[in-house]
Amino acid sequence: MKSKLFWPIVVLLIILFINLFFDKSFFSIEVRNGYLTGSLIDILNRGAPLLLVSIGMTLVIATKGVDLGVGSVIAMAGAVGAMTVSGAKGDSLLPLFTAIGLVIGISILTGIWNGVLVSRIGVQPIVATLILMVAGRGIAQLITDGQIMTVYYDPYTFIGGGYWLMLPFSIFIVAVVLIIASLLTRKTALGLFIESVGTNPEASRLSGINSKNILLMVYVFSGLCAGIGGLILSSNVASADGNNAGLWYELDAILAVVIGGTSLNGGRFYLMGTVIGALIIQSLTTTIYSIGIAPEINLVVKAVVVLIVCLLQSPEFRKKVFGVFSVKKAKEKSEGVSVS
Repeated sequence: MKSKLFWPIVVLLIILFINLFFDKSFFSIEVRNGYLTGSLIDILNRGAPLLLVSIGMTLVIATKGVDLGVGSVIAMAGAVGAMTVSGAKGDSLLPLFTAIGLVIGISILTGIWNGVLVSRIGVQPIVATLILMVAGRGIAQLITDGQIMTVYYDPYTFIGGGYWLMLPFSIFIVAVVLIIASLLTRKTALGLFIESVGTNPEASRLSGINSKNILLMVYVFSGLCAGIGGLILSSNVASADGNNAGLWYELDAILAVVIGGTSLNGGRFYLMGTVIGALIIQSLTTTIYSIGIAPEINLVVKAVVVLIVCLLQSPEFRKKVFGVFSVKKAKEKSEGVSVS
């Protein structure tokens, strides 16, 4: 129970098992047309963009920052990708690789923009990324001319809607990014540097750590994750919507990181906790739609669940709540002994 992952896992399992009351086949996984299908597979597939954005957001928050521009980066990435392949025909992969290269390029540029404002110029992270949050969505709308751009290019739609080894291809993309991030932050000194900068950037600088470069790197990585997530989201629906694509993803990503046990005050971070937090949010969204709850109260239900998880993770809250029950139980036991 002292583990940071214990309560998020418990809440995730509760949310998943609630679906059994409305759909007895919720946990069943079948093979159709050579692919694995089922509600659990759908949660992983649809949650892939949020998982990617949350992984990048974890490292930013670990440095005591925040990236509010990831939703707009998703919109821009989807718009650039869709525009690049809009006139593509046939099975040629050149337009696909061109779109991927442009998306990665613009994602890295957005990360550099945020990183320079925060690390070099000294702008507060919430202000620096808020600029991109507003301007980025406007750029996405300019790219799409304010319209929904539809894609009719099969290689592009494979990224978010295709299958490989019987599983959605997007799951493998998330797995690769998660493994790379885990190896770099847990098998090298990079993770320690990130946590050191988040705990005390001035002390880190005095100890020889280049805090500015660390900050720049995490914002670039966050932008890259958001760009890949936008590519997946756009290809999954075979379209680009500069107005609505990636809307509120920045808030969902922050919630996923907090649910996973990473403090907004910076310092120690938990990538696996973030993954569980993102799965909680996606599972909750799927559950709300599947059991027929009005979509209008989606955010309210999500906020309540996040509040419950955060309270359960708080040692002070658990001590007060469970301590009361322990004292009450001990009192009843002592009264029973005295009566006998």
